Amino acid sequence: MQRRQFFQGALAAGAFTAAATATVGRHALAALPEPVLRHNAATAAPWVPPGVTGAGLPYRPVVTLNGWTLPFRMRDGVKEFHLVAEPVVREVAPGFVVNMWGYNGQSPGPTIEVVEGDRVRIFVSNRLPEPTSIHWHGQRLPSGMDGVAGINQPSIGAGKTFVYEFQARRPGTFMYHPHADEMVQLAMGMMGFWVTHPKLDARGRHPLIDAVDRDYCFLLNAFDVEPGAQTPTVATMFDFNTWAWNSRVFPGIDPLVARLGDRVRMRMGNLTMTNHPIHVHGVEFEVTGTDGGPVPKGARWPEVTVDLAVGQMRQIEFLADEPGDWAIHCHKSHHTMGPMGHDVPTLIGVDHRGLVGKIQGLAPDFMVMGERGMYDMKQMPMELPPNTLPMMTGQGQFGPIGMGGMLTVLKVRANQPPNDYRDPGPYAFPSGTVAFEYQGPVPEAVRPPSPPTPATPTPVAPAPAAPAHRH
Repeated sequence: MQRRQFFQGALAAGAFTAAATATVGRHALAALPEPVLRHNAATAAPWVPPGVTGAGLPYRPVVTLNGWTLPFRMRDGVKEFHLVAEPVVREVAPGFVVNMWGYNGQSPGPTIEVVEGDRVRIFVSNRLPEPTSIHWHGQRLPSGMDGVAGINQPSIGAGKTFVYEFQARRPGTFMYHPHADEMVQLAMGMMGFWVTHPKLDARGRHPLIDAVDRDYCFLLNAFDVEPGAQTPTVATMFDFNTWAWNSRVFPGIDPLVARLGDRVRMRMGNLTMTNHPIHVHGVEFEVTGTDGGPVPKGARWPEVTVDLAVGQMRQIEFLADEPGDWAIHCHKSHHTMGPMGHDVPTLIGVDHRGLVGKIQGLAPDFMVMGERGMYDMKQMPMELPPNTLPMMTGQGQFGPIGMGGMLTVLKVRANQPPNDYRDPGPYAFPSGTVAFEYQGPVPEAVRPPSPPTPATPTPVAPAPAAPAHRH
């Protein structure tokens, strides 16, 4: 489906402005915060509210990977936000764009940041072609604000605006997403991050939540986009071909940047249909929080991989004390691949000699692949369908990278200025610290002797039958 048809179909439910006016009334519209929209897929700098420090105390704002933080306005002591549920076009990777549903111009929607104890009011305007709602995942709030259409509230009809209001009662890492036709709406990318910063004591401390130098967040999501198509297949349950962080895939995922010695926090949430073991190279970390709240310090232990189950949030922290470029990725191998067919036969070890020429006589563009594995695809000039990307994509300073999908790089630099999130480029490896090819003689491998083949026993002729006795 092309961009114009996509938006025309989505807006066919009626003119948004007129419908919203009829719903909330002229006086309420005058008080409605102006929605802030953003379409750039780059990682935005932290948003610091001018003149406002939350519930009377400062906090370090988060950096949303390939995303941004939604500005708010203060009105009578309440932080007011305006979310717009609408069709969006997301650049998933350079040259690969997908029709999605999201909020305020993007999928995922913008991150909402508040402070423990804040009163918040969120206006939600629906520009989708069908009803929706928003569930504030993990929050303690009145039942009527929980956002399950039909149970806690009427659904938000197309063209309507609803208001949610509650107090951010506990600090932590949360998210928001629909609970209305969620098979479609989640598959189309409707989700967003929510961070509630802790209220600190008079000394600027919290008993379970330490200060960090950099605070990153991102959501795990997945799509099934057939090569050449532009709109996800929403009925898919398991065979997704686009495994993403914040609706981006490598090499479209920005790096996480840190200064040597920084304490770094990473907040992650999983809204895919399967679990993801997230592995961080180069450091050990501790899980310091979940969607249930901060983890007591005596219950933490060092890890290098954390398994993120469906619907879970995890908050990890580590000391960036090893300079270099370090991969961060899902450890399910198919999740570090781009679009791929799952019905391709395994051809490893198959001898193609003599076969290629015959097939090329019928199909001149035929290329051999798979008899040595799939890494050759990194260097094959194979033409792809429009609006897709290779299984493995991206170039590093040492050549093609044999991974993709749910992957990015942690870049730790001694000279990275504090609060600077710009990509410092490839790491300058100190002399003698890069693995290299050995050029000396390689001895033959010593193998244990094969056990002797047992001799074939000589068949024994059956004994002659005794003569029959006559009576």
